[in-house]
Amino acid sequence: MTTDPLVVFTPSGKRGHFPVGTPVLTAARQLGVDLDSVCGGRGICSKCQITPSYGEFPKHGVTVSEDALSEWNAVEQRYDDKRGLKTGRRLGCQATVQGDIVIDVPPESQVHRQVVRKAATARAITMDPATRLYFVVVEEPDMHSPTGDLERLERALREQWHIDAVTADLSLMSKLQPVLRKGKWEATVAVHKGHKESVARIVEIWPGLHESGLYGLAIDLGSTTIAAHLTDLETGEVKASSGLMNPQIRFGEDLMSRVSYSMMNPGGDQEMTKAVREAINDLSTSIADEAGIDADLIVETVFVCNPVMHHLLLGLDPVELGQAPFALATSESMSLPAREMDLTKMNPRAQVYILPCIAGHVGADCAAVALSEEPGKSEDLVLIVDVGTNAEILLGNTSRVLACSSPTGPAFEGAQISSGQRAAPGAIERIEIDPVTKEPRFRIIGSEKWSDEDGFDQDVATTGITGICGSGIIEAVAEMRIAGLLDESGLIGSAEQTGTTRCVPEGRTHAYLIHDASAEGGPRITVTQGDIRAIQLAKSALYAGARLLMDVMEVDKVDRVVLAGAFGAHISTKHAMVLGMIPDAPLDKVSSAGNAAGTGARIALCNITARSEIERVVREITKVETAIEPKFQDHFVAANAIPHKTDPFPELSQVVTLPSPTFNSGGGADEKSGRRRRRRS
Repeated sequence: MTTDPLVVFTPSGKRGHFPVGTPVLTAARQLGVDLDSVCGGRGICSKCQITPSYGEFPKHGVTVSEDALSEWNAVEQRYDDKRGLKTGRRLGCQATVQGDIVIDVPPESQVHRQVVRKAATARAITMDPATRLYFVVVEEPDMHSPTGDLERLERALREQWHIDAVTADLSLMSKLQPVLRKGKWEATVAVHKGHKESVARIVEIWPGLHESGLYGLAIDLGSTTIAAHLTDLETGEVKASSGLMNPQIRFGEDLMSRVSYSMMNPGGDQEMTKAVREAINDLSTSIADEAGIDADLIVETVFVCNPVMHHLLLGLDPVELGQAPFALATSESMSLPAREMDLTKMNPRAQVYILPCIAGHVGADCAAVALSEEPGKSEDLVLIVDVGTNAEILLGNTSRVLACSSPTGPAFEGAQISSGQRAAPGAIERIEIDPVTKEPRFRIIGSEKWSDEDGFDQDVATTGITGICGSGIIEAVAEMRIAGLLDESGLIGSAEQTGTTRCVPEGRTHAYLIHDASAEGGPRITVTQGDIRAIQLAKSALYAGARLLMDVMEVDKVDRVVLAGAFGAHISTKHAMVLGMIPDAPLDKVSSAGNAAGTGARIALCNITARSEIERVVREITKVETAIEPKFQDHFVAANAIPHKTDPFPELSQVVTLPSPTFNSGGGADEKSGRRRRRRS
């Protein structure tokens, strides 16, 4: 057994043992980790920046000591002096492995940077924002009427706009007099008044008529991805959408891993809070640059997030969320200045609103989905599934709404998958497998062509074929089941059993080969038995959560299924049903809502009445706790089969015929595994 140090890279989850003294960049390249470098490891380009993490990592089974990497060297110091390195960053070409280490590769150091999959969904929103622009003409000072400039500005707002009471921070006061005089006593002010506030607040002032707009950010803070929508507060138009990986992933891929990190590492919660706030600051800057606006014009931000992310965003220790009774520090909505959260890359007087949480494991993101999709106003019974690292599930109609969360893990995001990667150019996102030949065809992000179409090679010449993302692995597993490469239990058959040499031995199991460019120095992309198990665990948790809500509602069927989140927008309903991710339903009754949590955040950003509405609605939603319900485990075990051990899925059987549940013991492929019958709509 090797005694070489273990190196774990996040967010990819790739790991390996390397001799002491191995440069981090070398380890990354040997493992196929997406770490950039254009200078040949000479410490010039700085593209190989990495962030080492220290402390206890139960998820990875390692304890990382402070001397796990070599000491800071002269090359790093020289670069830091000239250009600056973020605190905690190292150069992967200079830092060498000295002991077990967990290393995060930040988005800007990755060759294949993320494509925002949580794009904004077009939605008609009644504009009634908390922050508005007002043009005023202010009375000039008069020695015979000794009032201050602020008091005369207040009077102008009262007389011209019927705003009775306002206040202003000292930082606003410091610019008030120069602005009024520059504008010759005409000015535009941005005034914020929350739905619970009696006094309005002046957050910004400009000389004369301000015509450069006013903006807010709607941020969906997920366990794996942070997605932001820059929104015009006058029109509701989304000016830009952007996103990045949540840097907390280096502390743990799932929520409970991060809670454990906080428990086992004193100050660990503050580390994670600092990391996510820095990421939001970076995101604010980049999205403003993308839209071509001054970041100071961002005067308001609305957040939706799960309870653990909620606490870590606010700087609250999430330890109580890791144990029954899963108590939140607060479940109420919150309104506070952005500067209290160290959000400095927007207007210095910007305000933050965070939607209320529903319960200990059902957060503000689920509340945002409820605001967007309104299950409580549905005449038919609707199941809404917001799929992510932690799935949020709603079931309801006009009579009652239930909610739960389900720990699906990061597999749907492409993490912890052998050839998995984020949704970036070069990643396989769609796949089909011929039921007779067992040959695959696929599409990658960045090209509209399938791999067997003319011009595909030219299309992918720039990005290459680099791995497989979440939607790709979902479709791959479902297609393998349809084509008879995979039995009901999730076992990949041998070449003899399946009739294709693409099923290759891998240790004591088999893997299915999708793409092999190893001869040219490229990747060998396979679906392994371990990948199948990861997807089985994720989809079983999802199905069990939905089924548990149906038990509480005392129903066996739902009328409609709505898939939300990044997954919901990029996977076919048929493949979701083949896997058994969701209960059986007519495929024409399964739809996508896109990023419903992000849409809910935009609604709350643009309409303060909606804030009052969702605060009322969450008090009427019944929370079901999966962690203490015995039936959850029963449903979970039965759902490990593909699509399900006991549910016959009659609606699905009208669309696709699945091969025999198990492989023949005789070694040949089952006669049904070589053909597929579908009803095409």
